[in-house]
Amino acid sequence: MPGPVPGIPPSMPGGRPKTWMAEICPAMTSKGITPMSYDLIVIGTGPGGYVAAIRAAQLGLKTAVVEKRKAHGGTCLNVGCIPSKALLHASHMFEDAKHFADLGIGVSAPTLDLQKMQSFKQEGVDGNTKGVEFLLKKNKIDAFHGIARIAAVGQVEVTSEDGSNQLLETKNILIATGSDVTRLPGIEIDEKVVVSSTGALELESVPKHLVVIGAGVIGLELGSVWRRLGAEVTVVEYLDRILPGMDAEVAKNFQRILSKQGFAFKLGAKVTGIEKTGNGATLTYEPAAGGAAETIEADVVLVAVGRVPYTQGLGLDHLGVQLDNRGRVQTDEHFATNVTGIYAIGDVIAGPMLAHKAEDEGVAVAEIIAGKAGHVNYDVIPSVVYTFPEVASVGKTEEELKAAGIAYNVGKFPFTANGRAKVNRTTDGFVKILADAATDKVLGVHIIGPEAGNLIHEAAIAMEFGASSEDMARTCHAHPTLAEAVKEAALAVEKRAIHM
Repeated sequence: MPGPVPGIPPSMPGGRPKTWMAEICPAMTSKGITPMSYDLIVIGTGPGGYVAAIRAAQLGLKTAVVEKRKAHGGTCLNVGCIPSKALLHASHMFEDAKHFADLGIGVSAPTLDLQKMQSFKQEGVDGNTKGVEFLLKKNKIDAFHGIARIAAVGQVEVTSEDGSNQLLETKNILIATGSDVTRLPGIEIDEKVVVSSTGALELESVPKHLVVIGAGVIGLELGSVWRRLGAEVTVVEYLDRILPGMDAEVAKNFQRILSKQGFAFKLGAKVTGIEKTGNGATLTYEPAAGGAAETIEADVVLVAVGRVPYTQGLGLDHLGVQLDNRGRVQTDEHFATNVTGIYAIGDVIAGPMLAHKAEDEGVAVAEIIAGKAGHVNYDVIPSVVYTFPEVASVGKTEEELKAAGIAYNVGKFPFTANGRAKVNRTTDGFVKILADAATDKVLGVHIIGPEAGNLIHEAAIAMEFGASSEDMARTCHAHPTLAEAVKEAALAVEKRAIHM
């Protein structure tokens, strides 16, 4: 990485020269403002930011956080992971209730009170954000609310909602500002008819027809919510498959399952425009490979084509902090930028935009700043799609192994052959384990099925310790459990599954 920016003093253990403050922020010193001093200031209190702050405080660093929202937790807790999972859970229960009679439970047909369901969601959000606030106070972390700007190395200016400014001094700064929704050129998101994931969580009524642009995790999860609650759902995707980056066999099987649930897919389709009408919108698309345009009428259009790093207003340009060609902050293996004393983690740097990835990076960077050996194993970061059935993966896909020229063996086991799944009538999907052909080391595990998001962690722990498929196969699993499907898939690597 390049060295510090010329002309800006580096971080100094014993504090800064008395003249430095006046040189950098003369307006503030002239007003007699004395900066508060910290070992670490974290900008952003999403999963990566607040976890980094807590770990830093545990290690004895005087720590502060700056958050632009009134509530801590970032996108994840406020308008992302947590509220979406609340609606996924509630909508799943709503759909399950329609089939209680099949289990011998006599109930009347369920009715939807969307306002109450939204209140249930908000209660969960409030509980989680207040939990973060409690943890920050418990760890004696100072919290500032407002817009943060890095005025100079070691200087963070916070502009509050009322327009007042406060200057904070620190030895280290951590950028943990997360990401924002990706916009499509020429398409305005009004969060009413054309919505992002944020607006899709706040709909006041169930749309008759929801069109989702993008067949990634966010689009499929939110599409599932409204499909269960009664909407017709059409997914328009530029690529010729859903879940880009996931194992192709899993994605193909998942698309078949979602189609059975009522999803309609238009793959290999490029959206060229959205025109709002009196009752909704008309979406125009054409084949990505070229061809005649077609239209779809929708009540609501959800734009879910990805996310982009959020770095606006931080003052990175004048500091010379380097960004890559995708707008992400460039860091070295220790999460340090090219400017001394400035670090970055989470969605603003390279890697998957996942809350748990940011959390692990937050712990690691706090430990590094404190002089310890923080580390993240990027080969073992699980990802989950929280639909029903769930989709989960960790490690390499078959496509990645083939591209790398690595010989591997495959073990698969379907949930149709798992006793617990059969009795629960949740038999869609399978477990697939990929193991090195020479060493038997587990290289990747992919699950589509009930509780996949929980089951994947058995594989993640095994891979963290360099386990072979035989190690997993010889580990006793309780019966009857869904986890037995993981053991059977491991047995199947050597073609010795018992129940298939």
